[in-house]
Amino acid sequence: MTTLLLHHEECLLHDMGEGHPERPARLTAIERVLAADAFAGLERQNAPLGTTDQVLLAHPASHVSAIDRARPKQGVSFLDADTAMCPGSWNAALRAVGAIVSAVDQVVAGEADNAFCAVRPPGHHAEASHAMGFCLFNSVAVAAFHARKNLGLERVAVIDFDVHHGNGTQDIFWSHKDLFYGSTHQMPLYPGTGALNETGVGNIFNAPLRPGAGGDAFQEAMTTRILPALDAFRPDLILVSAGFDAHMDDPLANINLTEQDFEWITGHLMELAERHAGGRIVSILEGGYDLDALSRSVGVHVSALMSA
Repeated sequence: MTTLLLHHEECLLHDMGEGHPERPARLTAIERVLAADAFAGLERQNAPLGTTDQVLLAHPASHVSAIDRARPKQGVSFLDADTAMCPGSWNAALRAVGAIVSAVDQVVAGEADNAFCAVRPPGHHAEASHAMGFCLFNSVAVAAFHARKNLGLERVAVIDFDVHHGNGTQDIFWSHKDLFYGSTHQMPLYPGTGALNETGVGNIFNAPLRPGAGGDAFQEAMTTRILPALDAFRPDLILVSAGFDAHMDDPLANINLTEQDFEWITGHLMELAERHAGGRIVSILEGGYDLDALSRSVGVHVSALMSA
């Protein structure tokens, strides 16, 4: 048994223009750290191309058609002030979907202990009918619906420790009592959602952090709000929206986590996955924009997964 690493070179072809923080170099930095001898035991796989039928598990056909129409034949086309597409963006987004669906299939089948999907663009800001925040399709939400519809799992949880609230995942999960969303994030900050009183049908658990908060506040939020609720939910599968932009060196926010905080939360999520889900945990990259901090943080996150 092993940890899967799913990736694909087409995810490097999504380029929103010079100076954009969500850039191909993010994956290059991750590839560099995961090339070290310590990660030789990873089972590396090329992510399959996701299908529009898979995307339709979480998004209406109108959204898929709108993204399809928006892709340019050359240059860059902006969907909003922050989110753009180039000719390679469509396939990159489908590779991200294909990566996490394939990872879930293999982990649920017992072919691997767990998985990390080093793919882009990210997805947790993509609402059911709205691309935003660098995100086109909500890959983690697609995977959750896939696990329930096609693999027979009843309760699927997403834990999101990106510094920005995953408004898209919350939006898509809002009325589904068998889908759990738990998030720590800086507030106030883009996208402006994620308050304590946003609870869906009792399945949404937000733990906003004040600007300047560090590891102590993060760990307290996890241990007093998110992790107890996740334990009570008894998930059959844990999915992780692994954003590393809450790191103290990240330029897009003001939360002061270190690599050790990401290692800590990964370990606790693995313990809960072992207790309730047969160890089934699948992680996918979301944010993280300082390349050195991102690579170090992914390194400890994947190392923790490999310790299963």
